[in-house]
Amino acid sequence: MSGRATTVWPSTCSGDNPIFINQIYGISNVLRESGQKESVRTLFACVLAAGFALAAVPAAAQTDLDPGNLTFKDFGIQDQGASFSKVESTFGNNSANPPPAKLVGVDAAKGMARVRFDAIKYELGLPLGWQASEDWERGVATSADKKFRVIAWRVDFAYEGVRDAEHYAATKAGSITARRPGIKAQARKLKDGSFLVIYENAPAGPGDGGEKRVVFDLVMSKPGNPKEGALLTLGVPASDADRGLKLMALLKQNIRVDW
Repeated sequence: MSGRATTVWPSTCSGDNPIFINQIYGISNVLRESGQKESVRTLFACVLAAGFALAAVPAAAQTDLDPGNLTFKDFGIQDQGASFSKVESTFGNNSANPPPAKLVGVDAAKGMARVRFDAIKYELGLPLGWQASEDWERGVATSADKKFRVIAWRVDFAYEGVRDAEHYAATKAGSITARRPGIKAQARKLKDGSFLVIYENAPAGPGDGGEKRVVFDLVMSKPGNPKEGALLTLGVPASDADRGLKLMALLKQNIRVDW
């Protein structure tokens, strides 16, 4: 797999250093990016201190996400894909000089643009009127008002020190709630074997007007190889949590990863 994205983990139970992921999670002074594998022993100690089960993600009856009667038109602007030709401002490690993601096609009837993040070989359907850019080994996208924010990642579970997608979802949720007890995490296994983790009560990020955030993580495995995976993260204002879940359903239906 090319373009492995390093997952953002807290390195210890104390000692904070903010990075761009705070802007989607709305978590200030929580997470640190590292180009090296963090100590799994230290990470697990943080998770166990929070009482989060590592062995299994709480799995309700297996279902799939449902957009209800919403479509991409409910989240975008009918501009025929013009917004994807430039990036006015964005967030991310490469926010000063972000190259636009490649616009693959436009489906005006659905209000959807298909974009490709070449660095991670990841194609995603997004609402028209959004912007998307390459962020080194990630893809990032935002709504026109910047309130809805997306990050697309590739994950090497073995590199992260976890067994598979389920272990990754549980470990990441545990690490975040260990650092920020006010954040509530719940997870479910979906019908296709992917995992959805929902983080509630995340603090507001810069420009969010003080409103709490809700963040959705969709964790997927490579078919036939549980050691490789992909992650899609969507952050929304708390008042838009229900709509955010339905948008995640639409995004999930329009993901294509070139494994």
